[in-house]
Amino acid sequence: QDVDTSQPPQDPIGRPIMHQAGIKHATGEAVYVDDLPSVDGELFLGVLTSSRAHAKIVSIDTSEALKGPGVFDVITAHDVPATNEFYYSSDPEVILARNEVICVGQIVCAVVADSDVHAKQAAAKVKIEYERLEPVILTIEEAIKHNSFFEPKRKLEHGNVDQAFETVDNIIEGEIHIGGQEHFYMETQSVLAVPRGEDKEMVLYVSTQHPAIIQEMVAASLGVPANRIMCHVKRVGGAFGGKLLKTGLLASLAAVAANKTSRAVRLVLSRGDDMLITGGRHPFVGKYKVGFMNDGRVRALDVKYYINGGCTPDESVVVAEVSLLKMDNAYKIPNLRCWACVCKTNLPSNTAFRGFGFPQSALVTETWITAVADKTGLSAEKVREINMYKEEEQTHFKQKLDPQNLIRCWNECMEKSAYYSRKMAVNEFNKQNYWKKKGIAIVPLKFPFGLGTRYLSQAAALVHIYTDGSVLLTHGGIEMGQGIHTKMIQVASRELKIPMAWIHFCETSTTTVPNACASVGSAGTDVNGMAVKDACQTLLKRLQPIINKNPNGTWKDWIKEAFEQSVSLSATGYFRGYNESMDWEKGEGQPFTYCIYGAACSEVEINCLTGGHKNLRTDIVMDIGCSINPAVDIGQIEGAFVQGIGLYTMEELKYSPEGVLCTRGPNQYKIPAVCDIPEQFRVSLLPSSQNPHAIYASKGIGEAGLFLGCSVYFALRDAISSVRNERGLAKPFALNSPLTAEQIRASCADAFTEMV
Repeated sequence: QDVDTSQPPQDPIGRPIMHQAGIKHATGEAVYVDDLPSVDGELFLGVLTSSRAHAKIVSIDTSEALKGPGVFDVITAHDVPATNEFYYSSDPEVILARNEVICVGQIVCAVVADSDVHAKQAAAKVKIEYERLEPVILTIEEAIKHNSFFEPKRKLEHGNVDQAFETVDNIIEGEIHIGGQEHFYMETQSVLAVPRGEDKEMVLYVSTQHPAIIQEMVAASLGVPANRIMCHVKRVGGAFGGKLLKTGLLASLAAVAANKTSRAVRLVLSRGDDMLITGGRHPFVGKYKVGFMNDGRVRALDVKYYINGGCTPDESVVVAEVSLLKMDNAYKIPNLRCWACVCKTNLPSNTAFRGFGFPQSALVTETWITAVADKTGLSAEKVREINMYKEEEQTHFKQKLDPQNLIRCWNECMEKSAYYSRKMAVNEFNKQNYWKKKGIAIVPLKFPFGLGTRYLSQAAALVHIYTDGSVLLTHGGIEMGQGIHTKMIQVASRELKIPMAWIHFCETSTTTVPNACASVGSAGTDVNGMAVKDACQTLLKRLQPIINKNPNGTWKDWIKEAFEQSVSLSATGYFRGYNESMDWEKGEGQPFTYCIYGAACSEVEINCLTGGHKNLRTDIVMDIGCSINPAVDIGQIEGAFVQGIGLYTMEELKYSPEGVLCTRGPNQYKIPAVCDIPEQFRVSLLPSSQNPHAIYASKGIGEAGLFLGCSVYFALRDAISSVRNERGLAKPFALNSPLTAEQIRASCADAFTEMV
């Protein structure tokens, strides 16, 4: 991204500035919750989780656990002073199971001891007697059979679907199963709860995306006002949506233990326990019926999404809503009916995850696009181009859309990737090789930005100027590695017209910025940036008379004079949020503020004998408006894309018939490593793009790139298709996600696979 030559050299906006804590991250000096020094008398919490998916708790015997070395107490539901069940919907989120367990991994009790080892050893000695309850529902198919769903079910309809099906040349039906995904943040769930010793005050240091919900839940569980609970977040070692409600339950558990023992309590989950307890991305089953003409034009679509929500609602209904709103991806579908049902099962509740339903529903869309290409004999990219939004349109929920930059991204990606010449080279390679095949695919992206309602996108900031001229900046956003604090310092630097080095961000805290909304939905920079800008402009307005009187003075001169004139050097800033809304009864609304566009082309090579593959090259073009920090933003695009590779090709969660997660930890659960990064990885930003709706014409970029990882999935499909064509196998073939080595090998059918 080129910076305008008229921009002052000291203005940092639009420049590729290193993440403020980047060096600390690399050297290990960055401080996370479990790096905080021990508090005098600190205790540790070891949790005991249910071993049954659905059962009545007959008894809990803690006698042996209490005899363990260093054990102080065992915390059960009876020890929660006030609220143990949080009703954010009709089904509660529970701190500790009281009479019944509804999944393997639900916390039943916790042991407080003088060390982490002693706490875990004692927790293993707690004996729980269960009585099995029926039914035990683990899969989407079982939930459908038992009619086990969370309400409400959602539906959107546009045009006349049934009539359109009567006039098309072809109709095909199919389905795809999309597996879940573990967040696998580097820092597991962590909290340190420290009682103040008076007025029922408690300080919490938590790894969370949402300090305000932690404050609210802890206060409710202890039965005290929120003003007695102070929540501090320096930084979070990754979250991806996984540190919201579940973190609130764990923080409340630590607070209950700290309250009962009057000692500081530290709770840091092991990787295995974290994966067992917290849930992740929702598994989907997408069932589609699509009607289209012989020239590839799609005229009608009827699609149903079944979503495995787990045992409690958490964010699942909202995920279902977003999956419907964003399911069209880049395509204009004139007659459309889509449904989403959240299945209630006996698995740990699934929750928010980067992309929030879009990576699943859009993969279903790209699957039937590919099926249309197979049926018509057209190339997949041709079918995509035919059906892509091309001019100002209304979406299937009647929101206006200008796809100009979508087309620009697609065309530029085609050009930069040299798609057609490389496709010819891939075909030539495949003719020359029998046991190795290459594949190539290009996929477009339309990712609407928005949280659906105004109050979820409000933000506040607090800026202090000290008499030495240094500035302390605070806002409600959470640093999770995405560089929000770096960008906020850039914003403050531009507005105050001082170097970034003079500005410091300490931490996010409920004591400085109350009632802050969660850092979710790619919105952190958009909303907090506006609040920081507002606060800085307020301060500069106060300073302006002093600056006008002494235009040749320095910043320090002006601040010293302002203090001597009793000018307030502290200001709050506020952003009311975007005017977004959706009427589900009418099936229309304005739930989004703008769209991020993009396209990705990926080339792969598979080994037909092993099912293994190499990611050879990926070209990405993204429209992210005017980037505030292209170095950070390109890093976000790259990271999201690689996480998408994991979702669509590698990361597979496996459960036993009893509902026990078998893939706990990196030995069994494989996430992308260095060898999975494309050998050539080229990311470029669309030039000359403006976004009038966000801070400095930028766009929120945290989530959008993840879906483009499916370009690898479809490149793999292209390679498999080449194998099957060469061997005379049927053209229509089904693939599910993740497209693992096992599935690739099985799809390259031969005498060996027939033996299985």
